[in-house]
Amino acid sequence: MLLRMSTYFLRTLRDDPADALVPSDKLLTRGGYVRRVAPGVFSWLPLGYLTYRKIEQIIREEMDAAGFQEVHFPALLPTEPYEATNRWTEYGPNLFRLKDRRGVDYLLGPTHEEMFTLMVKDLYSSYKDLPLIIYQIQTKYRDEARPRAGILRGREFVMKDAYSFDLNQDGLDLSYQKHRDAYIKTFERLDLNFVIVSAMSGAMGGSKSEEFLAPCEFGEDTYVKCSKCDYAANVEAVTTPKPKDVDFSKVPAAHVEDTPNTPTIETLVDISNSRKDLNRDDRKWQASDTLKNVVVMLTGPDGKNEPLVVGIPGDREVDMRRLEAALSPATVRVFEEIDFPKYPALIKGYIGPQVLGLKSQSKIKFLVDPRVVTGTRWITGSNIAGKHVFDLVAGRDFSADGFIEAVEVKQGDVCPKCEGNLEIARGIEIGHIFQLGKKYAQALELTVLDENGKSQVVTMGSYGIGVSRAVAAIIEQNHDDKGITWPESVAPIDVHLVAAGKEDEIFSAAQEIAQGLEQSGISVMFDDRKNVSPGVKFNDAELLGMPWIVVVGKKLAESKVEVKNRKTGERQDVEVSKIVSHLKSLIK
Repeated sequence: MLLRMSTYFLRTLRDDPADALVPSDKLLTRGGYVRRVAPGVFSWLPLGYLTYRKIEQIIREEMDAAGFQEVHFPALLPTEPYEATNRWTEYGPNLFRLKDRRGVDYLLGPTHEEMFTLMVKDLYSSYKDLPLIIYQIQTKYRDEARPRAGILRGREFVMKDAYSFDLNQDGLDLSYQKHRDAYIKTFERLDLNFVIVSAMSGAMGGSKSEEFLAPCEFGEDTYVKCSKCDYAANVEAVTTPKPKDVDFSKVPAAHVEDTPNTPTIETLVDISNSRKDLNRDDRKWQASDTLKNVVVMLTGPDGKNEPLVVGIPGDREVDMRRLEAALSPATVRVFEEIDFPKYPALIKGYIGPQVLGLKSQSKIKFLVDPRVVTGTRWITGSNIAGKHVFDLVAGRDFSADGFIEAVEVKQGDVCPKCEGNLEIARGIEIGHIFQLGKKYAQALELTVLDENGKSQVVTMGSYGIGVSRAVAAIIEQNHDDKGITWPESVAPIDVHLVAAGKEDEIFSAAQEIAQGLEQSGISVMFDDRKNVSPGVKFNDAELLGMPWIVVVGKKLAESKVEVKNRKTGERQDVEVSKIVSHLKSLIK
């Protein structure tokens, strides 16, 4: 059906919305693709819904082509399955919870592992039924604390989530690779530039996990890639190459010293190098020689609070996202002033490892960065206000309860796979695949009989694509200062046809061209508005971003119209009689 700007339910805006932070949010709103209803909640307008459905269809076609079968679950779900897997508690405030008129608890589904597991449990009982892969495209709900960036991070969003069911790990490996291949084909069809990075499973659980990220300046995910090899990982999943143990036989005994006026690592290092009695004999002290002991408060799934001290080199900072990922499903908050009186062993500003660890009297857990290996020599807190301890050696003078990946990753850090350097970039998560293993099947008692008649817990995988956020991710990679530049594969409309003038002949010719294109299977947005200036029409065409813009104007006197490639800006005059065949040759 021919779409006409004069009657289409569409209003474009000249200025960016005041609360829009990223290009996709600005352009989707200005172009009349979406409208904000509430924080993190959006309505799709006709043009936006055309775009969304086209992307959804590409995803569905690739899932079907890979042999996956589509199902559909409700968004309103009972709590019992989520209580069985403990996610009713683990999800915490991110879950939308509600009660029916009888006072029974329900939730709006944030993800559907439990529902898929129970559906298969209800219908399958033999190894002969496996492998099985089923998927759905469904609205999800998460009560984001700070919904932002438009449809990139909303409280309501659409996901394609698929689940594989296999008898064992070998089967899961095959299903996982099958999904990985299908995702590569899907994102290639969506014309998305993407990278595949190692990731953390988080609240999903499971073992192997990879993210598909669309690189862009405003991406909410930070990832690294190696300058020499193929290593790539979300920063939350980056591992630190553990140094070899150090010979400490010549390091003097630890000694406590007065260190007045040293509120920062920099001032501590300065005083350590300026006083001869504190100098080391091999080189000057550096910030990386100080052991900074950061205390946080953990809240477990049971609601119990307990402090944790993380020891890191003083030239680094704790990355809270990495820390939270490492400690999931526990939640982490900053240790506050009111917390210190409850733990007298922790002397604010002078916390030292000598009183920490499960073997100590304080029973406060102490985890350290992987760089804190046996034999490393440190300046750190002495647990006495105004004093630090020098030449404190790991393995000789203190020990930790374990290692933790919690510090910020820096540009130039050593690659854990080779000796290359890590480069930092930003991207938008557009897909995530997990090897869940037996977590959900075990919790919900999904078993089948194997070929020997023995009951086996099913092995599962989980695979998600952000359908609605893919719309925004595509725009983040495809826009300029005038508007959107849709790739042909996902553009809502093929051709934006502009009647630029007041003469009846221009509108009649444009109408004929529009009908000819439609009859040839080329979709058209016809700007047939008669009381709108050509300048406004051109601006709207650039903003909306269809791949091809055809202008019927003054050159009609020469029996020609202008064809413009929206992405490249290349223009060409084409004879009116050849315009349909010309565009058919251009449009894939």
